Amino acid sequence: MKKLAAILSSFMMVTMLAACGSEAGTEEKANGSATGSGGDEKKTIRVVTDAAYAPFEYLEGDKIVGFDVNFLNAAAKEAGYDVKLEHVGWDPLFVELKSKRAAAGISAITIDEERKQTYDFSSPYFLSINKILVPEGSDIKSADDLKGKVVAVQSGTTGQAAVEKLLGKNHKDIKKFENNNLAIMELINKGADAVVADNAVVEEYAKNNPKQKLKVVEDSDTFDAEFYGIMFPKGSELKADFDKAIAEILDNGTYEKIYKERFGTSPDIEKLKQAK
Repeated sequence: MKKLAAILSSFMMVTMLAACGSEAGTEEKANGSATGSGGDEKKTIRVVTDAAYAPFEYLEGDKIVGFDVNFLNAAAKEAGYDVKLEHVGWDPLFVELKSKRAAAGISAITIDEERKQTYDFSSPYFLSINKILVPEGSDIKSADDLKGKVVAVQSGTTGQAAVEKLLGKNHKDIKKFENNNLAIMELINKGADAVVADNAVVEEYAKNNPKQKLKVVEDSDTFDAEFYGIMFPKGSELKADFDKAIAEILDNGTYEKIYKERFGTSPDIEKLKQAK
């Protein structure tokens, strides 16, 4: 009986170890360290986003879609990675990366010097500029006309920074929202006179919602051009892989195809290359 008990005990121990190994493998895969089958080393990386920023990332049912998603998948494929993309929200995105619980973040994130102190960025993949969304018939014709008006922005964005530069930090006429959808709803509900956000966001909304009778105001003399990048935890080894992949898809026509399918125009590839 002792011998049988010993055999059974050994069998149970092996089974438990196998189960633990399986659970560990699942955890590794979620955190971006799993290897593919067939001997090919293809890691799955966890990427976080704020899927409330059409046309870059937004939800269709429970699926995250948009320009950033298509671009990310193309760059990851070129770099040799699989992607597990998760919607976590704007502020949590930065927390996830700082704590290294996520391998990367993508959400129309502008590359700026302040963020570069804490995070690493890929080569630029999108050229953007802030624009103003207003009702048709509005007397707002330029950024200077925002003075004395109530302006809605997404909190923590360069849109907020641009308006604060005009009106002053924490000015009473600046309304901050968790996302641009809420900021635009405030405009539609007449709680604000204007929304300031990235050009693609306000242009897409005005185009897709003609019944709201909104128009977009451009002021390139006041608002500076910006570039988006994939964001990584500081010191990430993924940056080099994705920089190489981005350069390749810019050169081989893949990026232009994705861009034209989403926006209907050709991107300025040379400006993106020069912005490194």
